[in-house]
Amino acid sequence: MATEVKVPTLGESVTEATVGQWLKKPGEAVALDEPIVSLETDKVAVDVPSPVAGTLGDIVAKEGETVNVGALLAYVNEGAAAAAAPAAAPAAKAEAAAPAPAASAPAASDDDDGGNLTLSPAVRRLVLEHGLDPSKIKGTGKDGRLTKDDVMAAVAAGTAKAAAAAPASAPAVDAPAAGPSRKQERVKMTRLRQTVAKRLKEAQNNAALLTTYNDVDMTNVIEARAKYKDLFEKKHGVRLGFMGFFTKAVCMALKDIPGVNAQIEGDEIVYNDFCDISVAVSAPNGLVVPVIRNAESMSIATIEKTIGNFGKKAKEGTMTMEDMKGGTFTISNGGVFGSLLSSPIINPPQSAVLGLHRIEDRPVVRNGQIVIRPMMYLALSYDHRMVDGREAVTFLVAVKNAIEDPTRLLIDL
Repeated sequence: MATEVKVPTLGESVTEATVGQWLKKPGEAVALDEPIVSLETDKVAVDVPSPVAGTLGDIVAKEGETVNVGALLAYVNEGAAAAAAPAAAPAAKAEAAAPAPAASAPAASDDDDGGNLTLSPAVRRLVLEHGLDPSKIKGTGKDGRLTKDDVMAAVAAGTAKAAAAAPASAPAVDAPAAGPSRKQERVKMTRLRQTVAKRLKEAQNNAALLTTYNDVDMTNVIEARAKYKDLFEKKHGVRLGFMGFFTKAVCMALKDIPGVNAQIEGDEIVYNDFCDISVAVSAPNGLVVPVIRNAESMSIATIEKTIGNFGKKAKEGTMTMEDMKGGTFTISNGGVFGSLLSSPIINPPQSAVLGLHRIEDRPVVRNGQIVIRPMMYLALSYDHRMVDGREAVTFLVAVKNAIEDPTRLLIDL
């Protein structure tokens, strides 16, 4: 008996998706609720599980196709033996007609210790570029799948093993001398990347974008973090980072300057008395922006736990549409990638975004003396239609003051 696999409900206002990658091949065994195909929507990648245990039958929707909610994706034949015979027949026929197979590429080979070797296009590209054996790298993604972070971490740590060399073929006669590479690769943009590009361009076209800058002395926050990080992690089960401090500082500043937390809808201004803070999180398919809801009522510990949970879900590919819906203000931390200074673009319909950058020791003047302090540049991009320059500067100074004197975060000053 064959069971239909259909496109599930993808979230409010989302009606279609793109078939990203089939995680199983026809004839392969699948367990109940085991992911068999990934779908890409405008905001997030979604794995579709098998509705029954059995073997994957016919695939109806090919990779790269656009499918609507409720559309048929494939069939699963119930029972382990249900599709074994039909799947084996074509294979035997092909084997009889085809010449002896060549050695498989390292990224596609099976290994006794290989586990799940289903690789995304980005991971496969990295594995091939570095000449690695993916079966020797521990995967931390969902169901043990490899992520880009896993491959790069193995390369950096020197623990990645090179793939076994393919058998040497007979030397080519009069082969031309090797020259500089002119190789090109053409890859279709994912639906997520297309949507990001569209929204960012719309923001530039429609909003009156302006950016104001400041710098902040991170001395006191760094000292507080160093002093309490071990006790904090022991009590709350999560590391104490800088995002908790900045999120609390932003919430305090938004209460004082509500226009930065507002948005334009038609000819009306909508003021929000809550702070739903969007935070950029790195995922295997790129940056995603989940939302910390009602961050103004959270402690730093709760904020850090929420961000940590988002990071885990992004790495495992389990981020949901609900996680990313809404948001009244965005914090983007380019400093984790080494950015010194940038002008972030707002995320419509929000009116502002705060950009954080790397911390570096710089000479500054304190009490008439030149001293070295760990400094960070801050950048606030805002929609000048909604936010005046005075409000933007006042907001950024409030964030700066709270970070330079973290006691303000405790006494709400």
